[in-house]
Amino acid sequence: MKTTTVNVSLSNCQYDIFINDYCFDLKPIQHLLTNRHIAIISNQTVAPLYLDSLIKALSPYNKKIITFNLPDGEEYKNQNSLNLIYDFLAENNFNRSDLLISLGGGVICDMTGFAAASWMRGIDFIQVPTSLLAQVDASVGGKTGINHAKGKNLIGAFHQPKAVIINTATVKTLTKQEYKSGLGEAIKYGFINQPQFISWMQKHAHSINNLDLTTLTSLITQCCQFKAEIVQLDEKEGGIRALLNLGHTFAHAIETFTQYKSFTHGQAVSIGMVMAAELSGIIGLSDNNLRKELEKHLQQFHLQIKLSKDIDPIELVKLMRLDKKVIGNKHRLILMKSIGKALIKKNVCEENILQAIIQCQA
Repeated sequence: MKTTTVNVSLSNCQYDIFINDYCFDLKPIQHLLTNRHIAIISNQTVAPLYLDSLIKALSPYNKKIITFNLPDGEEYKNQNSLNLIYDFLAENNFNRSDLLISLGGGVICDMTGFAAASWMRGIDFIQVPTSLLAQVDASVGGKTGINHAKGKNLIGAFHQPKAVIINTATVKTLTKQEYKSGLGEAIKYGFINQPQFISWMQKHAHSINNLDLTTLTSLITQCCQFKAEIVQLDEKEGGIRALLNLGHTFAHAIETFTQYKSFTHGQAVSIGMVMAAELSGIIGLSDNNLRKELEKHLQQFHLQIKLSKDIDPIELVKLMRLDKKVIGNKHRLILMKSIGKALIKKNVCEENILQAIIQCQA
């Protein structure tokens, strides 16, 4: 049993992602934990499962630990919840020398990171992701933020963690929906620029679908490596990092329209990637087989590929106008030439976007 390390090296900082399938391994980062106050931010679902284990892992290095739990759900990723974190930090005299630790899925990762980015103009934090989605995506790369009523992740900051601690065994307590949500984010890397990863996932589909921890630890490690490589080239999404948003412009509109109650993030991303493939064909960027090929890969992992007809496509297009990749009222979308060859496409016509959404409804 050993811990695998993935390094993220940026121009102004570097940190490690520590991955194993049996514990929260804090020994490599003990220098970050001593002689400072620590606050663990979690939620009411994750805390009963893992908070005691994390505190026990911290105890050899620090016993000045306080905890705060938020309600569970994407609908709580907002300014009200963020203010509750600020109130908690103020009540406990948290200052710039102190440390935040996230314990949870993507919502907790994003919110804790944004609290760290904004409290006293920036304090240190460590990510301890417990969902597959957070382990393969949200905990890595320094994107932090909250949702606004008008759109997802409209408020946020880039703020890199000091470390990421991943115990892949936590996926065993996920619901099927949450697990599939993580797979939607994982398979995304293959469609962007890692076609060999698609082949690897196909080869190991049975083990992945049955939550084999050895296979999942390899999957998560590969995803962290893929994301680290892109983030190192473009930390603040001035160019190539935007590729990581494949399917996300559609997905965020779907999530906002349904008020985060009808789809998990990964489900919405899966549908969004199908729409991106359809749109790629409509504008002649790819051949007509791309969508069918992509759907085949997604269905192998029981991921959703159709949007129900009760969702208004015109309203989705309106919501897409608020996406952070829109420049000068012109849609800039991540599309594909083929599997593993994604690109940034500027000035995409709204009529074509609308057509792609309609063609992906059932």
